[in-house]
Amino acid sequence: MNGSTEGRAEGHGRVYQSGGDQHITEHHHHGDAWTATPWMAPDSVRRPAIGSPPVVLRDRVELMARLQTALEDGRENRVYVLYGLGGCGKTAVASEIFRSATAEGSRIGLWVNASDLTSLRAGMLAVAADRGAGEGELTAARSGLRAAADLVWERLDRSEQPWLLVIDNADDPAILRGGSWLRTSPRGITVVTTRQVATQWWPGAELHHVGVLPREDAAQVLCDLAPESGSVEEAAEIADRLGRLPLALTLAGGYLAHQVIDPWSMAEYGRALDQGAEVDAIDLLDQGAAYGNSHDSRHLASSTWELSLHALRTLGLPEATALIRLLACWSHDPLPLHLLARADIGVVLPRARVETALRGLLDHSLTRLVPGPPRCLRTHGVLLDSIARSTPTDQRDPLISAAAELLGAALPDVTHPWVREDPPLTPFAPHTRALLRRTTQWTEASPTTVARVLDCALRLVVGLHRAGDYASALSVAQDAMARGAQSLDAFHPALIAIRQRIGRALYRLGKYEEAELAHRSALADSTAAFGADAVETLESCVGLSSVLFWGLGQKAEAVALLRRAVEGRAAALGATHPSTLISRMYLLEFTVGSELDPVTGPELLKDCRSVVGPGHPITLAAELNYGFALIVSGHQRRALPLVRDAVTAFERALGPDHPKTLAGRSLLSRAFGELGLHEEAVEQAELVAAARSRVLGPEHPWTAWSLERLAERRRASRTEPGRGA
Repeated sequence: MNGSTEGRAEGHGRVYQSGGDQHITEHHHHGDAWTATPWMAPDSVRRPAIGSPPVVLRDRVELMARLQTALEDGRENRVYVLYGLGGCGKTAVASEIFRSATAEGSRIGLWVNASDLTSLRAGMLAVAADRGAGEGELTAARSGLRAAADLVWERLDRSEQPWLLVIDNADDPAILRGGSWLRTSPRGITVVTTRQVATQWWPGAELHHVGVLPREDAAQVLCDLAPESGSVEEAAEIADRLGRLPLALTLAGGYLAHQVIDPWSMAEYGRALDQGAEVDAIDLLDQGAAYGNSHDSRHLASSTWELSLHALRTLGLPEATALIRLLACWSHDPLPLHLLARADIGVVLPRARVETALRGLLDHSLTRLVPGPPRCLRTHGVLLDSIARSTPTDQRDPLISAAAELLGAALPDVTHPWVREDPPLTPFAPHTRALLRRTTQWTEASPTTVARVLDCALRLVVGLHRAGDYASALSVAQDAMARGAQSLDAFHPALIAIRQRIGRALYRLGKYEEAELAHRSALADSTAAFGADAVETLESCVGLSSVLFWGLGQKAEAVALLRRAVEGRAAALGATHPSTLISRMYLLEFTVGSELDPVTGPELLKDCRSVVGPGHPITLAAELNYGFALIVSGHQRRALPLVRDAVTAFERALGPDHPKTLAGRSLLSRAFGELGLHEEAVEQAELVAAARSRVLGPEHPWTAWSLERLAERRRASRTEPGRGA
């Protein structure tokens, strides 16, 4: 080779120069990402790496007292793990105890970010350097020639000053365990913050749950950040809407505090959060991060929980994402666990993987167990809204459909009138309403899916009505009607059925004119959609008849409608079908007179006892109506035991304040009075008037009627001598 040779090397490259032939073999050994990347130490381990600390740490009194006592009493060799949902303020608690230890005590504070292995190693070796490790020791540890964790803890053990070590964001405990980075020392106390609650990751540690704030403290967080934006009560209302989650409160407060052109008040901010599809609540929250010192995903309502879901996917649990998306179809209220016993969302979430997916969510604090009965799950509302917002559009319809199927299986089957033992509905009411809301927000829901959700709402409404909670039944029915009408035709069977329930609830609430309009409208549409003799149409006839007979005094039309319903139901369903029995029961009530029909009442009772059984609500109601017929026709002595037994049975099955119990008690009072048992008549009338005043309110027509009857009974007791039965 003649002439000069020139060469240049970059990075790990090398240049070889030779005057003769050479054969060169190199072996390149590539370490892990940490050893291959340039060493980047944190700027400081003596200050919390959290941006801006909270203005004031609200609540956390018991936890802070526990940690403060450990610092003051010198309880070394201890590890305290603060765990909870992302955004609950674990780091804020750690920073406050760090501040207390360094400012008020004689300890030094050391802060390490453990969100990933690179940050953890860099931070822990910076701790070793702070505690006196030499450059040679550190270089050996960085290059893998010396065990890095051993060096760190050797230096911590030899520290002249006691210390507090905070290991923040340790959401993947395997990182700590893999290199033995978490230990105890006679010279200090370690505090770990994590979303990972599984106890197997923290042997020997003392675990403390960090949850949402109490209402008063949550409101004060907003007032701390935006003191000029509104009152404490307005702040409390926003705090409730945000589930009192510190992250959400901080974002909302940041937004309110830093607007310039057109500042919002807290009241305006609260109204914006409640505007549903018009305002993306999660996006509105994230706008508050623009005024903070950090824009990373941990500090955004839209993405902070994606960190946990990503970790679960890395661990081989992609089904956890499918499950949390299913939970996002429901409410943040406690969800009965048995609802998930049948969960099966096709290949996305096979039933066999539900248990494992749920355990993953629990371990990462994405949901939590609530003791029963019934045992429930509780998932934060802001988290659910965030998950719903990011759910892919092609998965929304199957998720809503699956949520409706699971919910429907837990609600009463309303195709059988008055099932003897309807399940308690309180746990399912908020989830039905949330599913209605999500169906409107996720416009990808098909008409078939919307109808399935409306069926859940209808079941809930019927159950609430049977339980005597007419106001709630009306509210849910009106909500379902408004949301369902956005996707379905007005003549859809589900919408007509819900409109019929609206009419029934309005009647029970004493709004007779509104009830008549609702029933007549449903009757007209049902006739047009299904025909005059259809079962759906006859349901409207029955509902309208009660309004006309008892509410508006239009008795002739009411009786005609009811006869039509009896004949139509008998032809379509049979004379002893429960729906037909109900129509016959009402007809008996509407056609009583001074002459007792010797056939109608006894035949009705015989059929009821044979078909649905003694003690069934239909049978008890028929017995009351027959008792009413006996009293009107002058057979009070025969009516008294029948009515008294029915009242006792209703009270035992439905409670003392149920409308059917009170209707029976009112009839019992009449029977006593007409038999001259005035003291007993007054006693029963007082119970009815007090219960209706309490349950229905003083303005309800039934309350006014009950008070009038009570006054009559009292007058009779003063003017007429009693006589025995």
